[in-house]
Amino acid sequence: MAGVNIRPLLSSCLPRYSARRVSPTNPRILPYGAAAIAEACAVIRAGGCVAVPTETVYGLAADASDSRAVAGIYAAKGRPSFNPLIVHVPDLEAAEIIAMFDDAARDLARRFWPGPLTLVLPLRAGAGIASLVTAGLDTIAIRVPDHRAMQALLDATGLPLAAPSANASGSISPTRAEHVAKSLAGRIPLVIDDGPTSAGIESTIVQGQTILRPGPLSERDLFSGEGRNPALQRESLGDATLRPSPEHRVVAPGQLDSHYAPGKSLRLNATVRREGEWLIGFGAVPGDDTLSIRGDLVEAAANLFDALHRGDASTAAAIAVAPVPETGIGVAINDRLRRAAFPK
Repeated sequence: MAGVNIRPLLSSCLPRYSARRVSPTNPRILPYGAAAIAEACAVIRAGGCVAVPTETVYGLAADASDSRAVAGIYAAKGRPSFNPLIVHVPDLEAAEIIAMFDDAARDLARRFWPGPLTLVLPLRAGAGIASLVTAGLDTIAIRVPDHRAMQALLDATGLPLAAPSANASGSISPTRAEHVAKSLAGRIPLVIDDGPTSAGIESTIVQGQTILRPGPLSERDLFSGEGRNPALQRESLGDATLRPSPEHRVVAPGQLDSHYAPGKSLRLNATVRREGEWLIGFGAVPGDDTLSIRGDLVEAAANLFDALHRGDASTAAAIAVAPVPETGIGVAINDRLRRAAFPK
């Protein structure tokens, strides 16, 4: 909680909010602190949604047990209702109230929570989660975030919070408060600003031994190396797969072909700039911008969406991105780029 005490402020903030109190222009942006958390808590308790940073991207948070509040997330984003949401909880104990864990899932949770890992698990009967959150499925996507602002909000509300990325559906994900304000102007009342996010891309999503969405944690991070429960160690990584769900059903966020997209056309694996393009470089490939001049993949992931936002805001007619190695977190970077470039 980083020393933020919101309790004394809650009673004074609660009467000031209505779930429908939204500015016709930009949302209010408040710096992270006790006052911002108290106001955000008041909005959520009134059935509204607010934007809050996590370690991955900024999320649009609402009470996951309130169907009308969750509907507000879908409406603000223009998100299709068949695309489920991730529920954020403060710790593993809270997660086990909502979802059913087997030994393998519990092992992953203990190793990587709090952190950028989402687990898709069977929904526990009577968990009280709105059906809109799961898109009517019998599974739930759940994680424990590693960010002081989201953890403070979870503590203040005492609620599980549904929170997809805080942007218009299908557009570039937000890693700064100003990205949220531009994308959701007139749609939400409040953004908590705690600077740029650290990971820069959305969480890795795992169901069983399948990676449904690559993210900051790679297959090797998850399924090999030190710290694993020996009883769960496999002989090789061959059992873990990276693939869409059976019959292409959307069982977790980030599985749509077109996603994370700028308003301009996007060309991948570019080594030189074409006329009218904004080139985002990487490593030895220079450009108008760069993901990482050192060729550092972790740095590139942290800069990815911010660089796409800058390219989209430039006067160039199109965007091009240099090749990024398909290794480690580069798998997640290329996943985002391919979906961003997919024809709409």
